[in-house]
Formats: sequence, structure tokens, C-alpha cells
Amino acid sequence: MEDDYLRHVTRLNPPEIDALVRHYWHDVWQYAYFLVRNEHLAEDIAQETFIRAFRAIDAFRGQCPVKSWLFKIARNTAFNFRKSAFLRRVVLAGQPPDARRAPSAEAEYWDERRTDDVWAAVLDLPRAHREMLILHAHYGLTYADLAEVLGVGEGTVKSRLHRARAKLAKRMKEATAHDDGT
Repeated sequence: MEDDYLRHVTRLNPPEIDALVRHYWHDVWQYAYFLVRNEHLAEDIAQETFIRAFRAIDAFRGQCPVKSWLFKIARNTAFNFRKSAFLRRVVLAGQPPDARRAPSAEAEYWDERRTDDVWAAVLDLPRAHREMLILHAHYGLTYADLAEVLGVGEGTVKSRLHRARAKLAKRMKEATAHDDGT
């Protein structure tokens, strides 16, 4: 999707809104999920992200990719949701398990694969490390884009990313040693 035209847009018509949402929804929702680890809350955050983006479309000047801009909005929205009293009362109390869901054959297959071990280790990292790795490795954000999304300098991004990788490598090594019985 060509995003350069968004630099000069002050309003979007419904087909343009639909195209933008269709193009970025999955990535924004996944990122929100990684931040809050709750499907329903991630859905709310993704919706709110796009609402805020469309309301502030005239503020987008193309200084970063649209995806980075949306991630920054999603991140701020997730932090705002986390602070809300509603979230503390409802989400922290826990969600009842969904009895209608049964693991699919595909899910069972991937549970046995090494990929799940890596993702489990990533998701087990502290939020700041997890976020850094997901944005860089999964979404391919550059150091400059990461700095924009996180509101820090590129040097800080590089050092945080290095620490996150080191922590992940250590956990993977420990898990492998534990699995081997050593």
C-alpha cells in the first residue's frame, strides 16, 4: 500500500479508511495482543488505534512509516487502557476459560515444534524486552522506527535490543539444558 499520499491528507473517505484498516489491522491487533496478552482487549485497542489515527490523520506527516505511526498510537492506547480503573477491575480479575474452544490439529502440531519454544521464551520476557524483540524481529521495524514508536533515542534502542537478545539467548540456553537434563 502506498502511504506517501497520507502526508498530504486531511480527511479520508470510507474506501480509503477501509483499505488502510484492511492493510494494517492484523499487525496492529497482534502488536496490541503482545502488549496486553488478552484477545478482547487487543481488539479494543486496535479499534481505538484506528479511530485515533483517523481523527488525527492531518497530523501524519510521513516522518515515519504508517505502520510505525499506528504502532505508536497502539502502544499509547494500550498504556492508557492499562491505567484505567475498568481494566484493573475487569481484566486483572481474570477471564473465564472459553469452553467452546478445542485445540486444532494445527495448534497441536505447532505446540510440538521449536518455534513455540522460542515464542514462549519471547513472551516470557519482561514487557520492555518482549516489545523490543517483537517490533524488530517480527515486524521488521528499523532502529529509527523503533525509536519513534518507543519515544527514545536510537542508541537506547540498540542497547535495549542487545539486552533483550542476550536475555532471550540465556533463557533459550537454560531451557535447552533443562530439556537435555544437564
